[in-house]
This record gives sequence, structure tokens and C-alpha cells, in this order.
Amino acid sequence: MKKFANQDLSWLNHSVKNLNLNIKEKIISRYLENQSSQKAPKSTDINVLLNRVKLDQKKESRKKILFSTAATAGVLVFGILIF
Repeated sequence: MKKFANQDLSWLNHSVKNLNLNIKEKIISRYLENQSSQKAPKSTDINVLLNRVKLDQKKESRKKILFSTAATAGVLVFGILIF
């Protein structure tokens, strides 16, 4: 390990330094992009949102019915097996 550390590897040092600069530039560019993207207002259609809520409610009710039937069937099978 010491032999590797004592070697003159200027090409390696150059590439490592460039990587650090690229990372810094990427971090800075994230903040610059966020500031420019916040200026554009978003618009949503209320009908799309209402339809999504209705579909979610239907899915939840189906899940509840399926769970209750599965639980009832499980209790019945368990009861039959014991008695």
C-alpha cells in the first residue's frame, strides 16, 4: 500500500480532481434548475381529481369486501376443523 501511495500518478490525480469538480457543478446545477422551474404555475383539472377519488373509493370498498369474505371463510374453515 505504501508503494502505491509513493508513486507519481499525475494522471490519476488529474482525473480525481475533475470528478470532484463535476460533482460540485452537478450539486450547484440542481439548485439553479429548481429556482427556474418554480416560476411555472401548475394547473389541474378538478374532474380528473374527483374521478381519481371515486376510483380509489371503489378499490378500497372492494378490498374491504374481499378481506371480510376471506376472514369469514377462514373462521368457518377453522371452526369446522376443530369441531
